[in-house]
Amino acid sequence: MKRNLSLTLALAGVLCLAGQLFRITAQDASQHRHVFTPETIPWGPAPPVVPAGAQFAVLEGDPTASTGDYTIRLKMPDGYRIAPHWHPKRENVTVISGTFKVGMGDSFDASKMSAFPAGSFAALDPDMHHYAMASGPVIVQVHGMSPVVFNYVNPGDDPSKKK
Repeated sequence: MKRNLSLTLALAGVLCLAGQLFRITAQDASQHRHVFTPETIPWGPAPPVVPAGAQFAVLEGDPTASTGDYTIRLKMPDGYRIAPHWHPKRENVTVISGTFKVGMGDSFDASKMSAFPAGSFAALDPDMHHYAMASGPVIVQVHGMSPVVFNYVNPGDDPSKKK
């Protein structure tokens, strides 16, 4: 009797494990398109709404969609600057590597910026006027609700409007 119970439990365990493995292998390939290691992040040129020279990757969602969540990364070279701007929706920023400097206000003033090393996080409320600069090579991750909109305090600073 104990032998039959042991065999039944063992068989049930094997079937459960097999079911889990089948479920994992049967998942659509789209389930894996949002899984990245640092070397598989799909870097490309940054969109024209930020200055040229940075690299950009969409990890999840569509930052240009009318609704939905998004997660993006921006890889910036040393000295890269983003002029004073604001967003109509909350922006959540995590510094992945390097030191990211951020200042608040309508004028870029490097002396008034705070330095945020790797591992730092900031939640910037809607309409908060801010500017940023990379101190050394920097990667930041930004997530929030679509669409991502940049409103430059000085419209002449908008790189998408320059020829």
